[in-house]
Amino acid sequence: MKNILHIISSPRGEISASRKLGKAVVKKILKKYPDAVVKERDLTKKLVPVLEEVHINTFFSSPENHSPEQQLINSYSEELISELKEADIIVIDSPMYNFSVPTTLKAYFDFTSRAGYTFKYSEDGPMGLLDNDKKLYIAFTSGNIYSTGPYQIYDSNVPYIKHIFGFYGISDISVFRAEGLSIPGIMETSMEKAIDAVAID
Repeated sequence: MKNILHIISSPRGEISASRKLGKAVVKKILKKYPDAVVKERDLTKKLVPVLEEVHINTFFSSPENHSPEQQLINSYSEELISELKEADIIVIDSPMYNFSVPTTLKAYFDFTSRAGYTFKYSEDGPMGLLDNDKKLYIAFTSGNIYSTGPYQIYDSNVPYIKHIFGFYGISDISVFRAEGLSIPGIMETSMEKAIDAVAID
């Protein structure tokens, strides 16, 4: 039985393109693994705090020295990391907002990128601590086209997410893109083509 973690980052609710593409990816995974269990982490319903001094001090101090506030912060971070560790398959919805990921997703990475939990430093440099057998699917959506053409140099979301999870130790990554969602002549069929192209390996 597969454990699927679906991470949602768009605050646009049911009209969100990235949610639609992400749900399509999960649906196709369930078609391949019908007995899989899906856990949804909607970052817009329970907001991960924006990184502040108290969070940094918590992450870089010993748990036995934590104040009650820091205990809650550490427990919440460990909960997010546990979900990543338990998942066999991770699906991340990532719309491009102003050439970057949504704030919700950046905050999530700030709470899961922790030495000793998702990575560690060794004599050979950083090493990921998540199981390399995990599979990551990125459901990327954008108004413009960033996979090819003159705006490819601005393709920041996908490389960023790949770098983060590569740092965590995950290298098996597939990307599905619904692009040009604001470009007349392309926007009408972009989502349909993206969903049709979703292949689960």
